[in-house]
Amino acid sequence: MTTLDPRRDPLSPQFSDWLTSLDVKADDSAEPTALVPADDLIRVARLLKSDGFMLLDSIGLDYSQYVEERPARYCVLHNVFHPTDYRRLFLRVYVPESGEIPSLYQVWKAANYLEREVYDLMGVVFAGHPDMRKVLTPDDLEGHPLRKDFPIGETPTLFRDGRFLDPAAFRAGLSGQSAGLTGWRGALRRGEQSQPLPPVMPEGGPK
Repeated sequence: MTTLDPRRDPLSPQFSDWLTSLDVKADDSAEPTALVPADDLIRVARLLKSDGFMLLDSIGLDYSQYVEERPARYCVLHNVFHPTDYRRLFLRVYVPESGEIPSLYQVWKAANYLEREVYDLMGVVFAGHPDMRKVLTPDDLEGHPLRKDFPIGETPTLFRDGRFLDPAAFRAGLSGQSAGLTGWRGALRRGEQSQPLPPVMPEGGPK
C-alpha cells in the first residue's frame, strides 16, 4: 500500500516544516499555497526545481472587487507539481505597483506561454521574459480582458481568422444581466423564481 506524503496536506505539521525549509509563509487557502515575495520568487523556484518540481500553470487574479482586502490588486499564482510524490504547491505572488514580477522562464522553460497568457489577459509584466508579447488576443485590442474594469459589451472584436465576437451577446449569460444567447444561464444567475428548463434532445434525435 502506497503511503501518501504528509507534506501534501496543508494542515499537517510536515507541510509547515516544508514551507519553513523554503523560508516562505503559508497562505490561508483551501489548497497548499505559499506566499512568495516577488523579489524572492526565483530563489524559491530554483529550490523547488532542484527538488524535482515542475511548473504546470500560471494564472493572474484581479482582486479589485474582492470582498476581503488584499495586499495588492493583482497577484499571480504559479502551480508547481512533483511528478513522483504528487506534491502540489501554489506560489502566490502579489504584483507590486510597478506591475512587474520576475519571469520563471529562467527556471522552467514552460513559463514561456503561461506568462505570455497572463500578460495578455491581465496585464502583468514578467521581467526577464524573452518574448513578452500577446498570445491570445489581437495585437490591436486595447486593454486586458480579464481585468475587472475591462469594458464588457462595448467593443466588438474581429479576430485574425475572421471570427467576430460581440461581447454583449456572448457574455450576457455569464453576467446574469440579461438572458444571454439561450435565455437559460442568465436567468439562473439572476435568481429568478421560475427557472426555464435546459434544452433537451427530442426523442429520436434532432428534428
